[in-house]
Amino acid sequence: MTTKGDGVTDGGGEDTPADAAGAVDAAGAVDAQGGPLVRLDGVSKHYGNVRALEGVTLEVHAGEISCVLGDNGAGKSTLIKIIAGLHRHDAGSFRIEGEETTLGSPREALDRGIATVYQDLAVVPLMPVWRNFFLGSEPTRGKGPFRRLDVPFMRATTHAELRRMGIDLRDVDQPIGTLSGGERQCVAIARAVYFGAKVLVLDEPTAALGVKQSGVVLKYVAAARDAGLGVVLITHNPHHAYLVGDRFVLLKRGVMAGSHTRDEITLDELTRQMAGGSELDDLRHELERAPAPAHLGGRATKSA
Repeated sequence: MTTKGDGVTDGGGEDTPADAAGAVDAAGAVDAQGGPLVRLDGVSKHYGNVRALEGVTLEVHAGEISCVLGDNGAGKSTLIKIIAGLHRHDAGSFRIEGEETTLGSPREALDRGIATVYQDLAVVPLMPVWRNFFLGSEPTRGKGPFRRLDVPFMRATTHAELRRMGIDLRDVDQPIGTLSGGERQCVAIARAVYFGAKVLVLDEPTAALGVKQSGVVLKYVAAARDAGLGVVLITHNPHHAYLVGDRFVLLKRGVMAGSHTRDEITLDELTRQMAGGSELDDLRHELERAPAPAHLGGRATKSA
């Protein structure tokens, strides 16, 4: 088992497309039985006296996108780290495919089919796309002193897997550093799908992208969902979340400010809750009641 080099950590090995398809079928089978792939119930995490998360509940189903929304400091990063096995939760229940678990490392998460694509992708810019796609899990052929990288297989597989996800690159031999930020995110998503992830956690995949590139990335996020994966989309943008999301959890200062399915909430209401909800209404009310100042800075005006 290895750690991938483009921000995705997964199980590694010489998996084939059939292996990846089998993992996706297994994910679908779990959800067909009525249970989520991942369920966090009342999960809390404290760092000393600092409350990072308190009583957070989240379900991730196969073939669905669960969006976690919140501003900076809301607890999104801590939630990612718990799901990815970087941190252990202090309280609450964490189940994977119905089994109570506590992940002690990212390796354990990967062994359970959870792949995480972080916002800052760790790619090798001067290496070709196909080499980054297999970085850390390069297949080989031959034996002993004649053992060598199976470059034709890596090229062909990278091209086929990207095409299967709807990503049509001109040339997989081009350095990955020449791709746009959105294209690199899409390669990372395709890579996680290929290596058999059941749950895909995406950390702010559109945060540093323009409108067009954000649309491209969201298209491939939806493609991962349609391939049968359970997707966790971490974002601060309610518009992006609502375009693809099936479930929405809002975090505020480490606690849940709302939890909704798509048919329970409109984009306007989701945006209002993200912007502050009742607190925003209270602020508006206070502004309406506050008397206008006689003057704002500067000199007082003389009356005629």
